Amino acid sequence: MNRYELTYIINTALEETARKELIEKFTELIRQNGGEIEKVDETWGKRRLAYPINDMPEGYYVLTLFKASGAQNKEIQRNLENNDMILRYLIIKLLDKKQSVKPKAARPVSSSMRDEAIPGDDVAADEALPDNETENEEAPADQTE
Repeated sequence: MNRYELTYIINTALEETARKELIEKFTELIRQNGGEIEKVDETWGKRRLAYPINDMPEGYYVLTLFKASGAQNKEIQRNLENNDMILRYLIIKLLDKKQSVKPKAARPVSSSMRDEAIPGDDVAADEALPDNETENEEAPADQTE
């Protein structure tokens, strides 16, 4: 069985008792089709929509986490589409994280990175070259005439 996340938006014209019954109807539908409910979260509640859906500026958000097979999702989707009080819905398959992956080791700082001057660090800039030398100049050779 795969893990899924179902998010759906209920019409706000629905009263609280009818809304609770609708949420219970969909949780029972998941159970009847062999799914396991992990969590039903209504904390998002009534929110303003980004754009009006069916001339509704607000909707009531519900998040449900459950385990089911792919064939059971089609029945859930069919019921969500046929219900007039559901404005939108989205079912997402959640991927299990692999626990065997080790974190990358921290890379050591290379010597060239340590020698670079840090902006605003006057000591590092002064120690890099003496005042009378630049990178392109070479020391004068002894000249005999």
